[in-house]
Amino acid sequence: MSTDERILWGVGTSRTMRALWILAELDLPYEHRRITSRSGETLTPDYTRLNPSQKIPALQEGDFVLTESAAIVNYLAGKHGAAKNLCPPAEPRLRARYDQWCFFCMMELDANTLYVIRKHEDLYALYGEAPAALKAAREGFLRQAVAAVARLKDTAASGPFVLGERFSGADILFTTCLTGAIRRNIELPRELHAYLRHTTSRAAYQRALSANQCP
Repeated sequence: MSTDERILWGVGTSRTMRALWILAELDLPYEHRRITSRSGETLTPDYTRLNPSQKIPALQEGDFVLTESAAIVNYLAGKHGAAKNLCPPAEPRLRARYDQWCFFCMMELDANTLYVIRKHEDLYALYGEAPAALKAAREGFLRQAVAAVARLKDTAASGPFVLGERFSGADILFTTCLTGAIRRNIELPRELHAYLRHTTSRAAYQRALSANQCP
């Protein structure tokens, strides 16, 4: 593989959507290997060498391989985002706010709530039914959504995004968590629907959404 060849592995999930969206925001060329989760395609020896966790997405950029959707977003934004004003903030306190949003999305919204719902609702045949866990996860997401609204009020005067007027990778993570909640019939506070109108109307979001459709 040449040093500048770029491949994105994976399609059809919120996590692949994050990687596709940052690629679209940055107008980066890439080859899309449209493998899906739980199809057996992630279990092959070749893919397992790329990602021993056998999950999607995975990014190849030359001989560099990166997994975990948030890491892919931040890497591409940091390496290629200067011209688009998409680099993560450099000022320490603003960077801390950026990181806070990223970790909040990946832990409180994604791992602790949405993935519990996915396991015991979408994939109950594999992970078993767990009504109490589902109820707690849905209630937990709503509590954290209310917390997110409170945080957004701190930046509302300066702009519509999580850091104010500037769209960032943290918005990619937050938006994909919120749209995942909507797909699971979690009713969001009205402020978050207003926020989503700003992020999902972006041309790059629409291109990524199209690219993320399963074959």
